[in-house]
Amino acid sequence: MLLLNRLVFCKLARVFGNGRVAMKRLIGALMLAFAGLLASPTLAQFTVLDHAQDGGAAIGTEDAAQPAPLCGSRTVSIARVGWPSAQLLAEIHARILAKAFGCTVWVMQADLAAIGSTMSTTGEPAVAPEMWPNRIAELWNAGVNAQMLRAAAPSYGQAQLEGWFIPDYVAQAQPQLTAASGLAAALPAIAGGGRVRLISCPPDWACALINRNLVRAYGLSGLVDVVEPANRLEMDTLIAQAVSSREPVVFYYWQPNAILAQLDFTALDMGAYDAEAAKCLARAGCADPKPSAFAPETVVVAISEWLATDVPVVAGYFRRSSLPVEAMSGLLAQLNEPGASVESVADRFVAEREDIWRNWVGAGSP
Repeated sequence: MLLLNRLVFCKLARVFGNGRVAMKRLIGALMLAFAGLLASPTLAQFTVLDHAQDGGAAIGTEDAAQPAPLCGSRTVSIARVGWPSAQLLAEIHARILAKAFGCTVWVMQADLAAIGSTMSTTGEPAVAPEMWPNRIAELWNAGVNAQMLRAAAPSYGQAQLEGWFIPDYVAQAQPQLTAASGLAAALPAIAGGGRVRLISCPPDWACALINRNLVRAYGLSGLVDVVEPANRLEMDTLIAQAVSSREPVVFYYWQPNAILAQLDFTALDMGAYDAEAAKCLARAGCADPKPSAFAPETVVVAISEWLATDVPVVAGYFRRSSLPVEAMSGLLAQLNEPGASVESVADRFVAEREDIWRNWVGAGSP
């Protein structure tokens, strides 16, 4: 059981304010915290990431003598869920809201389902920078229908996140090879009459079956050897080794991802998404597979309805906050550098990539 002493409860009450609505938000935040604890192996994983010690001020707390921040006096709570890209977005947005608008920000850790539940019922957290509505469709739809949350913008600049890639040296040698549909004509020259490896994903992943059917759909059965690594680590190792030896290779991957920033690759155009063709591609017994792009992913910046209506300047910021997927891949690559942390990479982004985030803030903002 999670116990709060009177001092902690009073501190939280000051963050969320007084009144019935504020108490609902406080209760929602506590529900979210408790859900995060249940999903975490240790109590230490639930933390208020406010960059303060011993009750110090949260990110962006203004001096009392200064004008009220553009986002008002209410704390903006941002969800930090458990995977690196979502953690980076949470920390990046927290820093920019503090820097550009003088907001007080509370970055809180939880899992996806807990966020969907509490945003849908209490409006807290106020922001989930990388929400996957299709993964929690029932909770998401309930929140939207209840007018408790909404999608502000896509988290990334594109919805097509899965596909086939070739190394840059293959793309340079075969400049006409820009689409998966061109592989059948290009591969014989690339491989010198032999077969090219197509590095797929682990055999128990859904993409493995789709890739096998796509090989048939593109007429590549006699031109490629499909390799299905045992796990993600082996998958990355095989790709890195192939590139290191400048092997003519084709591989499956998804974005955003560090390896796509660490090594130079070109995405092949997979064509349009065909829902009927995709259904067959996902079946083991697909008799006549037809080409189709992988299904687009819905990944959005979710904001609570109260933020959209009560703090329009911040809501406008999030409506402009789509990040190029290549930029996130670069951030994930930085996160793999020795000594890097989510916080240090977020600091570096804010310091070095104003060319991106200034557009989010908007020309009329400070």
